[in-house]
Amino acid sequence: MYAQAASSFTTVRDLLRFAVSRFNQAGLTYGHGTDNAHDEAAYLILTTLKLPIDRLEPYLDARLLPTEVKDVIDLIERRAEEKVPVAYLTHEAWQGEFSFYVDERVLVPRSFIYELLGEPLQPWIEHPELVHRALDLCTGSGCLAIQLAHHYPDAEIDAVDISLDALEVAAINVQNYGLEQQIQLIHSDLCEGLEEAYDLIIANPPYVDAESVDALPQEYLHEPEIALGSGEDGLDATREILRRAPELLTEHGVLLVEIGHNREMLEECFPNLPFMWMETASGDGFVFLLTREDLINGLALDEAAE
Repeated sequence: MYAQAASSFTTVRDLLRFAVSRFNQAGLTYGHGTDNAHDEAAYLILTTLKLPIDRLEPYLDARLLPTEVKDVIDLIERRAEEKVPVAYLTHEAWQGEFSFYVDERVLVPRSFIYELLGEPLQPWIEHPELVHRALDLCTGSGCLAIQLAHHYPDAEIDAVDISLDALEVAAINVQNYGLEQQIQLIHSDLCEGLEEAYDLIIANPPYVDAESVDALPQEYLHEPEIALGSGEDGLDATREILRRAPELLTEHGVLLVEIGHNREMLEECFPNLPFMWMETASGDGFVFLLTREDLINGLALDEAAE
């Protein structure tokens, strides 16, 4: 089927129809940048052909070279048959206006935190220049660290990950944005070895519970498991971050952490922490904010209640 398509198709329209049919037939799972077969197919085709990803219509009837058709068909086959996320096939992922290099050494960027940097944090960080030092825990591809640098151009930024493979990918992205002087990549297990005080700490740690890890669709199994699961209830990494954050924040420092669907469990574990649940495009229960004062007072009350 794929060989026949490669030998007979000539236009983008041919490829788009074929890709949508194959993706629907394969019963793919989406969530790495698109949420349906048509958008997934369009993005894969336009990116592979080096065309603008927001301009499909003008190119639908463009005639393609046989080599171009074959390149696209090969990737359609891998997406449908191997269920590889498109970002790994194209080595590119987007967050907002930012494009990042990615491969299977890192998660495909999809954190909600990027929506919250800058203006949404103004109630707690009134001016960008008040962030002198910032920390990105579990940086992966470095996507959030790079967006920190955009919103807080005067800040020195430390980006930490336990995976040396991930840090190699982050280094590519940091270099692509010319931020080698502003972002320092650090190999560490969460907060281990960190001694500086930060005005802003962000973290998108692994937070999938064990039961959910076992049930993940095949697409997600291409991602590094160490970046997904975190203990039986998915909160092992988050507990450690909460424990260490007070000593790593400045007096008026802010902590911003993504925990996915674990809000209820987290609030049960830390009943005296006044979590501020931030509003994102997907809802208001996936990312929490705490100040250093919140952390110190709440953790003390939790400890006293034990």
